[in-house]
Amino acid sequence: MKYKIAIIEKIHSAGIDLLDKHPDYEHELITDVSEENLIKTLPKYNACTLRVSKLNEKILKHCPNLKAISRHGVGYDNVDLNYIKKNNITLLITATANAVAVAEHVISMFLCASKSIFKYDNEVRAGNFKSNSDKIQTFELLNKNILIAGFGRIGKKLISRCRAFDAKVYVYDPYVDESVIKEFGGIKVNSLDDGLKIADYVSLHMPLTKETENMINYSTLKKMKKNSIIVNTARGGIINELDLEKALNENLIFGAALDVFSKEPVEKDNPLLKNKKVILSPHSATFTDECTSRMGIETTKNIIEFFENKLDKSKIIKT
Repeated sequence: MKYKIAIIEKIHSAGIDLLDKHPDYEHELITDVSEENLIKTLPKYNACTLRVSKLNEKILKHCPNLKAISRHGVGYDNVDLNYIKKNNITLLITATANAVAVAEHVISMFLCASKSIFKYDNEVRAGNFKSNSDKIQTFELLNKNILIAGFGRIGKKLISRCRAFDAKVYVYDPYVDESVIKEFGGIKVNSLDDGLKIADYVSLHMPLTKETENMINYSTLKKMKKNSIIVNTARGGIINELDLEKALNENLIFGAALDVFSKEPVEKDNPLLKNKKVILSPHSATFTDECTSRMGIETTKNIIEFFENKLDKSKIIKT
């Protein structure tokens, strides 16, 4: 049997090469990801890859042949989970490819924010060199308290990198046993509030759900230290952006760094775009050369192994 695979949005050529090596798979790139075009083109395919485009019921109900959706990443809030559950469509994720890249991105954001790198850079470019350097506040990671909220694969990669700075790492994740956290050198906290109160740095690593939406808001930000820094590389809706803007302007926390936003691309009137206390990147924590190659390969490999009944069950999202 020939399997027809839709590549929704471009992925790394290494993933396409893997499909090309398997004669049972035909693939086609879909660059027009409008709802209208996906309704028109997707029905003939047996599986598809998916990056940031949305697959809702309006699209999926036209796809009787679709058996698997392979996410180019680990998040899946752009897929209608209720529909795929009712219609026996399997959702796959790239469970192993992106953890290192995201963990490194978090560390870079910790360092850029706490060392005020961009402020120093602007001073030098403006010709001030050291004239204002004593007015710029910076911090070390040494002996600081770091809270990792969400202890999946990324959190586990991040903790070792945090401990390399001799930081004390706390973990909030109600679904992970304390013994697992201890094994990685972390200290379990039983509530998010407990962790936020003691943390100098916070990194978020959970999916966007009804429970986590706006989890970080004005009320929770008020509980944090005034010199603290919060980083979000998970999903934008976890932080209430207007509340974060208010907290930064009121000096409730020292700074923030965001790779994800409640609306992407970021709307031009988002006040955080003009706030110099926040570092921004365009949902690009995984965009290293190495990671995009790994993700491309794992995305298509998951489809091949799904149809060959060889897929690691940890890569299947239970809906």
